[in-house]
Amino acid sequence: MAERQRRTGGAVVVAGLVLCVCVGTSGCSGSGAAAGDARAADPVETLHRVADTLVAAGSSKARTSMEMATGGTRVTIRGEGVYDYSRHLGRLKVLLPPDPAGTSEHRPITELLAPGALFMKNRGAGVPADKWVRVDTATLSDGNLVTGGVTDPLAAAEVLRGTRTATYVGETQLAGTAVRHYRGTADLARAAKGASEGNRGPLASAAKGFASAEVPFDVYLDAEGRIRKVRHRFSFVGGEHNGNVAVASTTLLYDFGTPVHVRLPAAGDIYAGRIAEE
Repeated sequence: MAERQRRTGGAVVVAGLVLCVCVGTSGCSGSGAAAGDARAADPVETLHRVADTLVAAGSSKARTSMEMATGGTRVTIRGEGVYDYSRHLGRLKVLLPPDPAGTSEHRPITELLAPGALFMKNRGAGVPADKWVRVDTATLSDGNLVTGGVTDPLAAAEVLRGTRTATYVGETQLAGTAVRHYRGTADLARAAKGASEGNRGPLASAAKGFASAEVPFDVYLDAEGRIRKVRHRFSFVGGEHNGNVAVASTTLLYDFGTPVHVRLPAAGDIYAGRIAEE
């Protein structure tokens, strides 16, 4: 499919590919003391700090799921990999869904996440197998919250810097870990103002490019205040005839402290030509 790096009001690249596919066809309660402490804290202030808590944690493994719905069709993109929060670098393998007829499997896309940039290998037809495609995330109308088919884990946390309203739902269990569940709404423009330098521009672009800058979310924090699961709900304009596209992006974080080795491509390894239609 044609490259859509500068499409206004919608996601591009991987998410754009999946959009074409769309158009074409309470758990266990914990101790009373822990629950009481969570209720006593200000949920909004707690969530403003979660990105800093991840940076202090250093690194983790991550699993992502992005559900996109439009025109009665729903598809899901999945990713898995590692992220270094102190260096703002990550590596994910992204799996696209089969074609609507179920006859074509897409090759996994390797994505490298860096401040202000997204690098993709196996991006699409016409790109040599040994080359990477580089996207300047500050130029994307969704700030790369949707574009790559995953939400950058640190960016997902920095969205919560824009939390305007939040409530403490309660304590539950997530993969055997006691977590505190919060629900609220974040404002992307406000998040951009408090974000790290690498995410400031992309989040500001998302605030202007999405159908709404208000992002509903559910987030689950462990006893150390680290995100274990966060689910955002975005909405962007899918085109003149497609209406708004609803996106639910879920990020799971685990195995904190895991070693992360990410080497960004050299200039000679980046493809500068046109991406052909698939």
